[in-house]
Amino acid sequence: MTYYLGIDFGTSGARGVVIDGEEKICWEFQYPFAASGDWVAVWRKALFSILEQIPQQIKEEMRAIALNGTSSTVLLCDRAGNPLDAPILYNDDRAINELETLKAIAPSHPIVLSATSSLAKLFWWYRQPIYSQAVYFLHQADWLAFLLHGQLGISDYHNALKLGYDVEELNYPAWLQELPISPLLPQVFSPGTPVGTVTPEISSRFGLSNKCCICTGTTDSIAAFLASGATQPGEAVTSLGSTLVLKLLSSTKIDNAKYGIYSHRLGNLWLVGGASNTGGAVLRHFFSDAELARLSQQIDPQTESPLDYYPLLKKGERFPLNDPELEPRIEPQPDNPVEFLHGFLESLARIETQGYQLLQQFGATPLYRVYTAGGGAKNEIWTVLRQRYLNVPVLASSYIEAAYGTALLAARSRDELEKRRGK
Repeated sequence: MTYYLGIDFGTSGARGVVIDGEEKICWEFQYPFAASGDWVAVWRKALFSILEQIPQQIKEEMRAIALNGTSSTVLLCDRAGNPLDAPILYNDDRAINELETLKAIAPSHPIVLSATSSLAKLFWWYRQPIYSQAVYFLHQADWLAFLLHGQLGISDYHNALKLGYDVEELNYPAWLQELPISPLLPQVFSPGTPVGTVTPEISSRFGLSNKCCICTGTTDSIAAFLASGATQPGEAVTSLGSTLVLKLLSSTKIDNAKYGIYSHRLGNLWLVGGASNTGGAVLRHFFSDAELARLSQQIDPQTESPLDYYPLLKKGERFPLNDPELEPRIEPQPDNPVEFLHGFLESLARIETQGYQLLQQFGATPLYRVYTAGGGAKNEIWTVLRQRYLNVPVLASSYIEAAYGTALLAARSRDELEKRRGK
């Protein structure tokens, strides 16, 4: 048997999933993060704890490992790979004052024009005294992989997108290479590219085969897409979590700063995405999980609700409408909670449909199948209702764990691994 390990580093914990050569799960383990100000120590302990828990017979036959991390969670490191400062997390917007600088040097690269982008955070560090000691700028997944293979300055083009890497030309654009921060930019490879085998220390400490290869990683959201089962242009994944996130696999690359639409590269295809501020967080503001389950069963999903809502927790929408002043619209609220929920779910389905229509309007491949991830995927009534609006098959994702998608990334490196080993 041969095995492949994927490790997902999310916002509240880490999860490891091992699959075999037929891409079936044969082991998994979850490690919740304890509250701590020292994220570096937390991540290292989580990584090593997962490796310790894997059964020895699996570790001996482990062929490859890949990791994912939260997009734009970054570290500034010295020559030995030691973090010089606390990591800056994915949602940290301390670099907001760097936006004017970025607008002047990267006006046509909207993905980096955000206070939370990797490039904005690197510029923020550039203004700090600690920067003079820096040799490497790494994403969370890059640094965790370094702990296993020992090589620094290596990233993947999913993580590097918000650093300004050109995923169409597969290089750093000239304007970026001319900046004073350019010496810290990592080398970028395709996600799932074999980098090197585990270090002798890691092999000995955890009982891993010394032939076990560590691959370049990805981001947590891309890993979740990979886990879904979507592989063909026109297939999409809707994440019904706290917000409503759409990702459509397309033959055409779409970028539209006005609507926050941008494309990740997936081999020779493009993963076109948009995110609405509506979603599960608004739903749970009005209904408990028990109420959602009970009331949903009383809805006829084939009957159209007369209610037309735009559910938001506060004013402002980005996709499929771009209106920072858009007010929540959740009136009138009928006395019958079943009718209220029906109107709520139908409105969310309508917004989802508008989102996919917008992506296709801008040139994405026509939608023909939607996979569903997130808590809302379990609601069968909502699924039928959404299918009526989308007019395409709506299925639950094959797997919902990002760690499974990352394990697939490791497994699909096998051809390159066998080539390198002369098989």
